[in-house]
Amino acid sequence: MANRNILLIEPGYKNKYPPLGLMKIAQYHGEHGKRDRVRFIKGEDRSVLGEAWDRIYVTTLFSFEYVKIARTIDFALEIANGHADKVFVGGIAASLMHERFLEEPKWAGVRFIKGLLTGPPATALELDDFSEELYADDLTGTPIEDLVPDYSILDQIDYEYPVRDAYFAYCSRGCIRKCHFCGVPKLEGAMRDTDSLTAIVRAIEERYGSKKDLILMDNNVVASPRFKDIMAEIRDLGFTPGAKLHRPGRPPVQRRVDFNQGVDARILCKDPMYLRELASICLRPLRIAFDHLGVRKPYEQAVRYAAEHGLTELSNYMLYNFHDGPEDLFERMRLNVTLNEELGIRVWSFPMRYQPTDRPDRGHVGEKWTRYQLRSMQIILQATHGIVSGEPTFFRRAYGDTFADYADILAMPHDLIFNRDWYDFHDDAGLLGTFKAEYARLDGYERRELMELLSSVDPRLFPTLPARATTRAVADILRFYVPIAKADLFQIWKRQRDLTKVSPSDIGVPDDERVEDAGLDGDDAIVPDSVPERAAA
Repeated sequence: MANRNILLIEPGYKNKYPPLGLMKIAQYHGEHGKRDRVRFIKGEDRSVLGEAWDRIYVTTLFSFEYVKIARTIDFALEIANGHADKVFVGGIAASLMHERFLEEPKWAGVRFIKGLLTGPPATALELDDFSEELYADDLTGTPIEDLVPDYSILDQIDYEYPVRDAYFAYCSRGCIRKCHFCGVPKLEGAMRDTDSLTAIVRAIEERYGSKKDLILMDNNVVASPRFKDIMAEIRDLGFTPGAKLHRPGRPPVQRRVDFNQGVDARILCKDPMYLRELASICLRPLRIAFDHLGVRKPYEQAVRYAAEHGLTELSNYMLYNFHDGPEDLFERMRLNVTLNEELGIRVWSFPMRYQPTDRPDRGHVGEKWTRYQLRSMQIILQATHGIVSGEPTFFRRAYGDTFADYADILAMPHDLIFNRDWYDFHDDAGLLGTFKAEYARLDGYERRELMELLSSVDPRLFPTLPARATTRAVADILRFYVPIAKADLFQIWKRQRDLTKVSPSDIGVPDDERVEDAGLDGDDAIVPDSVPERAAA
């Protein structure tokens, strides 16, 4: 039953890594599997409308990309000429928001797959043998989840994933934790080991050539009872400190290992053995989660162990907007600056804004944050693609030296935050200084009222807010918050670019680290992504 037409679709959102699930489905259907014709597209590529497709798979990623995901599913149904039974939707959002997808009337008949494809293919894909669906009799085949990813499909699209020249694999699935903010327990369940890493790497190498990096998607690898064996396997694969990949006709390139989901400080701090083992591979960067100040002690100890063992490039995930407040986040970011200065290391932080895993937008506001403060934080991050540098001068410029400084920055008008260099150094009118003087005269009650008003409406409605203010000082200062016309903003960016000749956001971070937070170009973006130079911080 070979030579069927199979279409794979990834929605048109920005993402750092290729769609591993679709790559495994491509392997199932492709030349090493059912020998079907497989086509991969990203977004709504209408060139596929003129063909008849036997099956269409749509992957999903973040739940807050629901609008783009929904548009992609609608497009898949258009391609299928309304034959919903040909459309299969899986991935993270489809699993975490499963009921919401099932309840949408226009998608009746679409197969929404929850969780991993760990069973026999026909079972995992919920195929109906009675209806004689394609490959419904495949009840004994290798689970799709266990297949080697098909890298060849990536050549079918123009989109360039920031991380691409790599072996993508798992050494373990699931996690020992059950953090309320995390979707892993629902997606993958309890901690368990996977099949041989060596076998996966060798199979990828044989079919698609050697890859520079080893990207391991484990959620908590240091919790695996096989941790030391995993490290030994990675070393045996050639990923040791200083290792280079030599490919014919190409210059040697430095290799690296990246546990991209991070490692657990609460385990790392227990025994220097963990950092000693991690230092025995070409790990760069070491990613450690720092989700709230309650884990400050284990986090700090883990960083110190890392420095002792020569791991000096660290990346740090910081959850915010959950049970924390702005002060909690600031103190965590500030700690990294202190550790950088003391230990002579480089820690880059990635603040990750919490959204409930089943919410279809980015609208959640934590109990200790305001909507306006969250927008301000996102705007600061837009300048550096989600990265907080631990370099002291940069940090103090972007976030202040004290929490009071940071709180004042979060309360600034967004145009002034985003274009702070311009207003600090080039604006002859002194607008920023005038604003700061008026803000300094507000008392605590007036500042709280200001945040409440700014958080209550869309920025386009800010001109209506003075009528709701209870004091003259609040009514007057609201004039600074009215968004500047886009034409004026573009003039500021052009003039600043001509004056500085340097991108203010260049903080020496590798390009493949600059798109970690998929939410930066969403509803809180102050400008389109096409603007070439960004001026905050």
